[in-house]
Amino acid sequence: MPPHYALIIPAYNEQDQLARTLPMTVRAMAESGYAGELIVVDNNSTDATAEVARRHGAAVVFEPVNQIAKARNAGARAAQADALIFVDADTTPAGELLQEAVTLMLEDKAVGGGGVVEMDTDVPWTVRLVLGFWNTVSRVFKLPAGCFFFCLRDAFEEAGGFPESVYASEEIWLGRRLRKLGRQRGTPMTILRDPTVKTSARKTDQTFRVAGMMLLFVVFPFAVRWRRFCGYWYKRKEHAPKPTP
Repeated sequence: MPPHYALIIPAYNEQDQLARTLPMTVRAMAESGYAGELIVVDNNSTDATAEVARRHGAAVVFEPVNQIAKARNAGARAAQADALIFVDADTTPAGELLQEAVTLMLEDKAVGGGGVVEMDTDVPWTVRLVLGFWNTVSRVFKLPAGCFFFCLRDAFEEAGGFPESVYASEEIWLGRRLRKLGRQRGTPMTILRDPTVKTSARKTDQTFRVAGMMLLFVVFPFAVRWRRFCGYWYKRKEHAPKPTP
């Protein structure tokens, strides 16, 4: 019997984050009430990302081009399930949240969606302000955050998957296409409010840098087509190359 859903995690040099989040993710999947497959996409990591993923029971897919959209799409191609959930390596969705998302998809009540995002630790007021603004935009315009994004496979494929022409905001582009497709089908995009999506506050000390980049994208939206303008999402701790067996 094929799994009800696939939980897909793109990961580039995320051995430390995965060691922390995967045990909680595996537990949440067990609590969801549905059979799920866990897929980690090793996006050309130089650390032990793949080994950590396998240690926690995940199937590992290798994507050699270091680009988030390509990694997400590679995970979707490898999935057996018709309900897809994309989660970041530093994000831990609750079992109840997974259950609600999968139920909506399997009962054809939503073409896709996301959740309200919350940091996993206390953060400065500036971060809360930015996050609150995003959550409002997300709920009003039905646009999921990349850290928790779910959709039906057939809709995903009809919408063309995550656009590989961009190095950031790929979830916004796909979300807009799915929103239009949902209107045509009569099954909306849905932003789940409770429980919230817990994600890492590891980069919240760069709030003003992120705000500046967002302003750049507003003024010059095609900046997301160049990786050098999207370094915030790609900078990871580098490790020595893994030894060849």
